[in-house]
Amino acid sequence: MRSYAVRMLDLSAGSRIAVLNAKTADSLGVVPWDRIRIKNGRQRATAALVEITKSLVSENQIGLPRLVAQELSIAEGESVSVEPIPPPVSVKHVHEKMRGKKLGREEIYAIVRDVVDKNLSELEMAAFVMAEHYKGMEQDELLWLIQAIADTGTRIDFDKPVYDKHSIGGVPGNKVSLIIVPIVAASGLLIPKTSSRAITSASGTADTMSVLAPVEFSAQELHKIASKLNGAIVWGGGLNLAPADDAFITVEYPLQLDPEPQMIASILAKKLAVGTDFLVLDIPTGEGAKIPTSEEARRLGNRFIETGIKLNMRIRCGVTYGGQPIGRAVGPALEAKEAMQTLEGAGPQSLVEKSTALAGMLLEMGGKAPKGNGQETAREILQSGMALKKMLEIIEAQGGNPHIRSEEIVVGSFKHSVTAPVDGYVTHVSNAAINEIARATGAPVEKGSGVVLHLKRGEKVSKGEPILDIYAERQSKLEQAYSLVAKLQPVTIEGMLLEEIPEY
Repeated sequence: MRSYAVRMLDLSAGSRIAVLNAKTADSLGVVPWDRIRIKNGRQRATAALVEITKSLVSENQIGLPRLVAQELSIAEGESVSVEPIPPPVSVKHVHEKMRGKKLGREEIYAIVRDVVDKNLSELEMAAFVMAEHYKGMEQDELLWLIQAIADTGTRIDFDKPVYDKHSIGGVPGNKVSLIIVPIVAASGLLIPKTSSRAITSASGTADTMSVLAPVEFSAQELHKIASKLNGAIVWGGGLNLAPADDAFITVEYPLQLDPEPQMIASILAKKLAVGTDFLVLDIPTGEGAKIPTSEEARRLGNRFIETGIKLNMRIRCGVTYGGQPIGRAVGPALEAKEAMQTLEGAGPQSLVEKSTALAGMLLEMGGKAPKGNGQETAREILQSGMALKKMLEIIEAQGGNPHIRSEEIVVGSFKHSVTAPVDGYVTHVSNAAINEIARATGAPVEKGSGVVLHLKRGEKVSKGEPILDIYAERQSKLEQAYSLVAKLQPVTIEGMLLEEIPEY
């Protein structure tokens, strides 16, 4: 094997590549998208896909993105050895799935292992995701996929039953976990909540919680915090739970695909990794939600329940209204503020109802409330201040301010109110438009940015009354978000009189 000097490339897209001079590629007998193995002097190795250039690197160089160089612990100018390698056998299995073949356990495990080991390219992972979308998966294939994703990452074992809540997402303003976790933990049940950051939304649960406390912890740190307090709310991406799923998500996003088998595997593999015994799954349903009808929600819920049984996980599904944002706030700091207001006893009633209903299902599953009385018990825990006390303990354990109050949470200093042009009633609130406007403000990266809705569907409005407030941390972002309001029409206002018969 020949040695080549490393030239660092400042690339983020296509990070699993290595750039070779055309003459070097010819001498190695490789063409674009062939694979090579790269080794440093300490025999540390990684695989990459070949890209070819005539000018970017010379014959005695190899161009490596920083991510690949970091895996090799190699710096600019150091030498590495290079050799061609064949594609992994899992590529064949991906092709088989694309043709509609049912895969076996070992074939699915091979695909997932190669995803984790970075032996599959983004294109090959995307092909597998698309095959799931268009060809589907049988139930035993789905079970093998879940187990493979969980087994190739970190597993956390607790010494008591684990309870959890998860939403399939798709609705802006979903901060209910910040209310459910302290309610359930205050009851004495263990709920170590691992959450995601936003991909296409204005705030994920981890983004919202990060306003109140750090969310990046190791598996051992999560175990310690949750075991002591019965609860935690942390970012799952820092725990190495189901790393294959995180890789699949990176290709799902640009494809704008969320295949049902992959969605189920994504959720249940991560729950399996933290030892979840009892899960409440929130399925928001309605216009603008991922699941548009209650019939589809029931079908999906039953598939989750059936799959959970095979994994020794008891699942209950809550079909909730998802036709407009949850609560009134959308954006990390705004949602954290609203969640704390709710724990303090002053949040919007719709948020209280949804949070206590889902928490109540977990309390019933854990024997903390009789069947049918879970929501009432959850509401009592919330109204008594026990949930607020528990949340402040969790915030302190995760490194936040244990005395934080909702009014102390800082939001964007640039604000614009959108007012009603006519008298009438709110007949529609667009989830997609609200989310797009909130993201235009800078959320979730700029945590103080987002949108607050003053009115929701069915509520009466007078001309000149505020409909929504837009918050931003920069004037330019505020202007950008406001420019979308007229284009997207996030809130529809109409009069209640539709027609007179007979005409006057």
